[in-house]
Amino acid sequence: MPEVRSPTVRRRELGALLRALRQERGYTVEQVAERLLCSQSKVSRMETGQRSATLRDIRDLCDLYGVTEENERQRLMDLAREGKQPGWWQSYGLPYMTYVGLEQAADSIRLYHCAIVPGLLQTGAYTRAIHEVGIIRLPDEVIEERVKERATRQELLTHATPPSVEIILDEAVLHRPVGGPSTMREQLDRIIEVSKYPSVAIRVLPYDVGAHPAMESDLTILSFQGSAPSVVYVEGLVGQIYLERKAEVERYEQVFECLRDMAASPEDSVDIITKLRDTCADD
Repeated sequence: MPEVRSPTVRRRELGALLRALRQERGYTVEQVAERLLCSQSKVSRMETGQRSATLRDIRDLCDLYGVTEENERQRLMDLAREGKQPGWWQSYGLPYMTYVGLEQAADSIRLYHCAIVPGLLQTGAYTRAIHEVGIIRLPDEVIEERVKERATRQELLTHATPPSVEIILDEAVLHRPVGGPSTMREQLDRIIEVSKYPSVAIRVLPYDVGAHPAMESDLTILSFQGSAPSVVYVEGLVGQIYLERKAEVERYEQVFECLRDMAASPEDSVDIITKLRDTCADD
């Protein structure tokens, strides 16, 4: 698979640049909307990357902000074009499509899971087992699409220039027999295999560490090259939450650093996973 230039991240990168230009020129969102004869919501959504900017939008904003350097104008135009190009994941109609778009272009991925194996590590059988017990069971064909989607997402781990990936798994994740013993044995083998990738570090947070700062929440911190700001992703039954204010991201980074300090080393973590794998009997 070719290296991904995620439209999600291109829109966020463009939005960060547009916001910086507006603030440098001393304009408010209201003033920009008035000058462009559009809604304040449109300006805000372009700056947060929730809305694609048209080439005409970029032309008008460059004129308003006094961007005369041709290379800078062209860079903004290129980001606007790339922000409209579909990513491979958009054909799946995923409820977490924004997250996949961010993940696929991240330079650094740091995540902690306390209940299930994260998608970047899941085997097909594990993915099926999770979706088969949903309150609203997905049709078999949709479940198979989710299996394919996860397998395709995982290809980023073997790109020529893969992201730096740090994964912390609560020990409970390894003990929960999702799909039965043979499925878990295969899944634990997969985690051990991925832990050998040079760009990946997997740590287990043992039971005996007791209380820790993330007992009630999974979390993922995604960082990017360029101007796109880092983002924290939190998912649960209430839905998906994206946090990107500097103070919010820094707080989660501190939590992750604390978890890293409390977790076993990557080498000791492989030993823990291997011992658990060896206890998984055949179905």
